[in-house]
Amino acid sequence: MSERTAAERPGRIDAVPVRHPLRWVAVAVIAVLVAMFLNMIFTNDAFNWSFVFEAMQQTPVLRGLWMGTVLVTALAMVVGISGGVILAVMRLSPNPVLSSVAWVFTWFFRSVPRLVLLTTMGALGILFQQGLSVGVPFGKQIMNLVGVDSSLTFLTLDANQIFAGIWGGVIGLGLSEAAYMAEIARAGILSVDRGQAEAAEAIGMSRGQTMRRIVLPQAMRVIVPPTGNETIAMVKDTSLLIGLPLSNELFYQLSSIGSRTYQVFPAFVAAILFYLAITSVFMVGQYFLEKRFGRGFGQPSSGAQGGTVARILGRSQQH
Repeated sequence: MSERTAAERPGRIDAVPVRHPLRWVAVAVIAVLVAMFLNMIFTNDAFNWSFVFEAMQQTPVLRGLWMGTVLVTALAMVVGISGGVILAVMRLSPNPVLSSVAWVFTWFFRSVPRLVLLTTMGALGILFQQGLSVGVPFGKQIMNLVGVDSSLTFLTLDANQIFAGIWGGVIGLGLSEAAYMAEIARAGILSVDRGQAEAAEAIGMSRGQTMRRIVLPQAMRVIVPPTGNETIAMVKDTSLLIGLPLSNELFYQLSSIGSRTYQVFPAFVAAILFYLAITSVFMVGQYFLEKRFGRGFGQPSSGAQGGTVARILGRSQQH
């Protein structure tokens, strides 16, 4: 019986790897295209690399980099993320007023292009010629009815200083970003199983505590990747601050240098290098954040179960 079984066994199989000639053709084409691109960069005098690096070291350009690009990006994302989470919670609220207000806000700021929004904000001084007043609505009309010359205004701000400078860029980009972050945060919240919230409510947690301690920490796994993309997009959208207009900004300063020196293309190349550097840093940060909030997901469940069983057995042996 054993001799018959040994005779029926197949012999050694010499597997031959499948050939992929088209892969090598694609590699050759890509190599040629890369070589042509490098040849254009290093041999074409239109790049004028000496001028590019000289322009990148100018004090107004560096000030515009930190103030108009990095600082505005950071502050606008703080406004956008915090506002987006609040709007997402309002949108999911059973209160119809809160839900409707959040929907209208999201609808408006997602519909208006950012360049149009920033340009309009730069002209808001026309709307508030007497200043931006904070007080009781219709206060002046009410006081006139009782014969008192007062407007019940507590604070008056200069609209031009608020909406036409860096703070105008932060407000405009931040509010626009909040509309997009609201949808991202809402998707993250809805990705958490409803049973998590029900379990938290069963042990006496309020709706706010459930959202802060249970739902949002788990939703971060879904929220972080698109938030990183939105941050990178915000870095690039700071070039739209020219609509305010804001002169203390990276692209505006480099464009001005290019126009004055008739070296427009090298100035644009300098701007591209700056944006490449900034977005690369943010992409590295996004990678580590995704790794941090993605712990425990996408791992085989058998290993986790085995570890749990081993811990239980270890404890029973100790007792």
